[in-house]
Amino acid sequence: MEIGDSCPLPLHFWSLLSEAAQQMMLERSARWCDWRAGEVRHGTFRARLSLLRTEEGGRRTALSGDGRLKPLWGIGNRAPDGERAVNVARLWVERAPWMAPGESATVRLAPLGPEQWRRLQPGDVITMHEGRPVLGTATVIEIRPPADPDLAR
Repeated sequence: MEIGDSCPLPLHFWSLLSEAAQQMMLERSARWCDWRAGEVRHGTFRARLSLLRTEEGGRRTALSGDGRLKPLWGIGNRAPDGERAVNVARLWVERAPWMAPGESATVRLAPLGPEQWRRLQPGDVITMHEGRPVLGTATVIEIRPPADPDLAR
């Protein structure tokens, strides 16, 4: 469990921590604090992600787990023409700087269009893509809505 998981902390808290981490040149820590500030404002999805092995058609290299990667996700939505739609969400791997092909880890997802993800529930299975092929599957384990507006200031 991370600080702020059991009891939400205000946006200002995360902003101050981010600034302090930047001053100490702790780049990953600063990004984590910025990520958590985003969770206060927009909410987050936690999921258990399993990547395909390279020989199964998965990635050849590990993926960055620090919130910079923005893979596509198949979450059950449809495009206007009836085809399957994919949605973008930034990815943070909990407690690891990266995730290699064939590995499983708990991840946090920050959708770029959160309103399109609202129908998801814990237990739903979603797919991760970079282009069209599926590179991994994730089971939603937790959905956290945006914080109380008083905390988001």
